Parts: sequence; structure tokens; C-alpha cells
Amino acid sequence: MKIKSTLVLMSFLFISVCFSQTVVINELDCDTTFDGNNIDNHEFVELKSETPNFNLDGYVLVFFNGSTSGNDSSYLTLDLDGYTTDINGLLLIGSNNLTPFPQLIISPNSIQNGADAVALYLGDYTDFPEGTLATQTNLVDALAYDTSDSDDTGLMALLGLTTQYNEGSGNNSNSIQRFDDGLGNADSITYTSTTPTPRALNDGSGVVLNGVLTTVNDIHFNEGDSFDVTFTTEQNVDSDLVLDFSLNNGGFDTSDFTGSTQVTIPTGQNTITTSITIIDDINDEGDEIFKLVLSPLPTSYLPLNNNLERRVIDNDFVVAPFGTPLSPTFGIVTGTQPADYYDSINNLSGAALEQALQDIIADPTIVRAQTYSDIIDILQEADQNPANSNQVWLVYTEQGRAKLDYQTTSNNIGTWNREHTFPRSLAGYNSIDLDDERDGKDIFWTTKADSLRHGNSDGHALRAADGPENSSRNNSHYGQYNGPTGTAGSFKGDVARSVLYMQIRYNALSIENGFPTTTGQMGDLATLLDWHRNDPPDDFEMNRNNVVYEWQINRNPFIDQPDLVEYIWGDNVGDTWTNTLSVTDFEKETIKLYPNPVNNQLFISGKNNEYKVVIYSSEGRKLDSKTLKNNSPFNLDLTTGVYFAKITSQDKTETKKFVVK
Repeated sequence: MKIKSTLVLMSFLFISVCFSQTVVINELDCDTTFDGNNIDNHEFVELKSETPNFNLDGYVLVFFNGSTSGNDSSYLTLDLDGYTTDINGLLLIGSNNLTPFPQLIISPNSIQNGADAVALYLGDYTDFPEGTLATQTNLVDALAYDTSDSDDTGLMALLGLTTQYNEGSGNNSNSIQRFDDGLGNADSITYTSTTPTPRALNDGSGVVLNGVLTTVNDIHFNEGDSFDVTFTTEQNVDSDLVLDFSLNNGGFDTSDFTGSTQVTIPTGQNTITTSITIIDDINDEGDEIFKLVLSPLPTSYLPLNNNLERRVIDNDFVVAPFGTPLSPTFGIVTGTQPADYYDSINNLSGAALEQALQDIIADPTIVRAQTYSDIIDILQEADQNPANSNQVWLVYTEQGRAKLDYQTTSNNIGTWNREHTFPRSLAGYNSIDLDDERDGKDIFWTTKADSLRHGNSDGHALRAADGPENSSRNNSHYGQYNGPTGTAGSFKGDVARSVLYMQIRYNALSIENGFPTTTGQMGDLATLLDWHRNDPPDDFEMNRNNVVYEWQINRNPFIDQPDLVEYIWGDNVGDTWTNTLSVTDFEKETIKLYPNPVNNQLFISGKNNEYKVVIYSSEGRKLDSKTLKNNSPFNLDLTTGVYFAKITSQDKTETKKFVVK
């Protein structure tokens, strides 16, 4: 009987704790549709304390992945030390994009859709490293949820839950909200999927806070521009409201602008505007982003937005002495390799020549491997747009893009990212956790010819690329993928030499004719040889070879010695190599004709300044002739078919075939 009484008492205490928690999970929105996409910029979770202005030191919020691969384990942990609920007892957690603005900021699209769970614990961040199995130890409150998914009974059991709540199907406009009727029994707490109410009590009670909206109309500013910052409250203020803000972010600070960063909305009014002027200096600081951060507001106010980021375009960018791949120059940039770098390949042929090359570019005592995150820094230098030092030059789309526009979310529109010329899925190399470390050129791995994984971050085989175009290329072989329609094809020789390098550098890789399906093989060799021959290495490519050499202490030999390609894959296979053919000799003998196929404008590019061009039909009939400057267009008026261009310069003549679409 005594035991039974004890059990009854324990049950009573457990029920009492369940219905009188100090802090609970008040609202969850795991899947939003505000932006008309799947990025989930506006997802959030909201906590509620029993008393207002409650200090959350000692609490930790943990998100659990209920998928098969997630194994009911943690994927995100938030330490709540230093955070306090507001006058209504609420703490809102979400991204910068959420309105009202959250007290605790997380990245967009951090909260998974479900079937998953979120749980509040007494404890520390270190108690829940990623992959920690859900537990009831020190559990304060938990919510299992989904977006029209099956119940994860295993996850619910681990957390002591009996119900999983459905927010709605994918891209819904609901949130899951907690309601308490205050009766303190098993039916007191209910959860409803309804219209979100972030930073407001779900039942509409509580103090109505006056929201403050910050407005900066433009997205980009040039040095010397002035712009207005306007602050507007939802209701007129009942006493003077002093607002302080800052614009500092990274290298952008108070030395970069003038204007007051404190304003006052007078009693009875609801708006104030101040003007900021960006200083036009003479320093090349690169494009920068300032972040407008509003200082903490009085308890009766809340920010509707904050951390507004705007770009300042630096007009002091540097123009390189050499051209872009669309306007190539030759001979301005010289290779930075030691004078004897290629001596060991002299008088060799066939497999011995290939092995000697590999011994140079995969020497484990010299060559370094960097992380995949280091590649971002490498590309910002190696692929810098010669016409604007604040941009990278995008392979395939043949255009500059701001270095600041590196893709950091799932949205790749208007961004650039890292393109593997020899795709991961074809090669079989992958990332490891340490690849996420962006630790600079002086921290590196030792690497050798068998270190295939290091191909994932080999700067010679990665290029800055337009986000959507990178996705479009996907893992296609070259020849299957020929670049965007209407581009000049200035990338073709570059990517050909890039993937040919990979065969020599890594033992597990090879370039084959056709479109192979075996891991480690890539095609099409015939296409790549044609691209190499018709698009010789220019100053842009030599410069990037020099930059990558600084990081990896190896070079792409097919940029320094282009004719090596013929001795390994082309017309001179089996012949003995001698170090007499340089990139300069190759350029003198090679003329680039593009685009091919062509619609109505044909361009001639090479080392010389002027070319005489004669157009012939496929039957050999002369159709037209002109003398053109380098990279000038030859306007065509031809029907669909095959034609030939006879190109003459400095007593040397070369004939090239082209196709009119």
C-alpha cells in the first residue's frame, strides 16, 4: 500500500511538472511559402516563459532529424545562454529574413520539415554534439512535428511523446501553435496548425508591441553616393524614441561614410529620416557590404527588420595589363616556375614521359593539397576578372561577377560557385569534414599521385562558374556539354587542359574517347583535343596557373608547354619530347576561330594584331575576303552549311573549317 501511494504521488508530481513548465515551445513554423520558393527564409521557432523577461541561461534547444539517415539524432543545437524572453515572455528564433526580427538569429532553411522534433533541455551546447540520439534526460519540453509525413514513433518514444503534429503539406502557410486553457489537466494543452503569429501570444493577449521598420531603398551604392535611412513605427510614439544604429561590417567602418547614426522620432509622430554619404576615397578596398544594425529597443518596441545589408561598389578597382578570355592577350604574363622545372621530361616519350610529368606535378615532397573551402580564396585570385579586380571571371558564361556574390544558400541565381571541370561523380572523389576549414595556403595536406580525394580541391581543375550554368552542366562530359548557346567558347581550351592535367596528376583518372560510364573516366578526348588546339593558352590562363602554383606548388604543364598534349594524346604520340616548344611557339602557330558553329559573326583571334581572312565554300569557291584586326568580327551572310576560312598573317597561313547554323 505504501508503494502504491508513492507511485500515485510521483504520477501527480509528473503531471504537475508537465502542465507548469517554466519555459515551453510555443510555436513552430518549419516550412514557409512567403517567397514563393522552397528556401524557407521565414521559418522559426518561438519559446514562451511563464514569467516575462525570463533569463534563459542554462537552457539549450535541440533539433532532431527523424529521417532514416538522421537516425532520430540531433542536427542543430542552440545554446540559449545570454538570451532573455521579452515583456510577453517570448523568444523568437529565426533568420534575418523573418518579420518581426528574431531575438536569436539562425541561418535560413535551418529547420527541417519533418517528421522531426524540437526539444528544450536544461543543459549546455556541448551536451548535444551533432548526431546525439534524442533523450528525455533533463528534458523540459518537446514537440514532434511533420509536413504531412508518417509518424516517427521511434523519435516520439525517445522523447516521451504520444502525438506528432502536422503543420500541413509542403510549402504551407501555417505554423504549429501551443494553446493552454489554464485548467492544469491532461487536456489543457492543445496544438493547432494555423496562421503564424511570431513574437505575439497565440491567443492574441499580452502587450501589443510597437514595431519599428527600417527602410533603405536601394540595394547597391557607389562611392560618393548619398542615401536616406528611414525609421517608421506602426503607431505614433508616446514619448521621444531615440534610435541608434551602426553600419560597420568587416572593413567597412566609420571612416567610409559621414552622417549621423542616431535619430529621434518626436512624441506623437511615427517616422524619421537621416542621410548617409559614402566617402569616395582613392583606395582599392574592393566591393564591401555595410550592415545596418539597430541597437536594442525599449521593451515596448520591437524591430520589424534589422541587419539590413547593402553593397558599396568600389570605383578604384584594378584593371590588369592582360585581357579577359574574350579579348585574349599573349606574352604579357610569364610562367613563374623555376627554370629547371621541366628538365626531367627532356628526351622522353610515351609512358616514360607521362610518368616523368607526374613525378613533377604530384611530387609528395613538394606538392600541397588545400581544402575545398580554400578553393574560394584561390578562385577569387586565380579567376579574377582582368577588367575589374572586384569580380571573378565566370567560365562558360564568359562574364564578370562580383566576388561578393559567392553562393552561400541553396539559391544560386545571380551567384557564382566552384565548378569541377572533371566532375565529382565521374571522378569518384569526395569531401571530408576538414574540407570545410578555410585555413589558408600555409596549412595543407601532403599529397601524391594516389591521393584521389585531393582532386576534389585541386585548383587547376576548379573554376568560378555561374550558379545556374554550373547546375546545367551538372556532370556531363565535354562534347555532351558545349557551353551556353551564343557564347564565344573562350573557355574550351582552358577546360580541356584542366581535365587533361587531371589524368596525369591522379592515377585513378583518365580521359577517353566518347562518353564513358566507368568511374574515373571522362570524355570526350577528341573534343578536348580540338578545343585545346583551337583555343591556345592566353595570359589569363597563365596568370591562374601562377596563382594556383603559389598555393599547391605544382603547375598545369599543358599551359606552360601546350605541345605536350600532342606527345601524350595527339599527333606526336610516341615521339621524343625536347624542351624547345614553348607556349610562345604554340601561340604563333595557332589561330582561334569562334564561335563555331556560327550564326552571322565570326571572330578571329591569335597573337598577331591583323589577319587577312578569305571565306570559301565546301566546294572551294571563294565567297568573301577581309582584313581584320585581332578579335574583330567578320560579318557573314551565308546559308547553313560547312565553310572554310583561310587566315593569313606575317606570311603564315592556316585554314580552318567552320559551320554556319
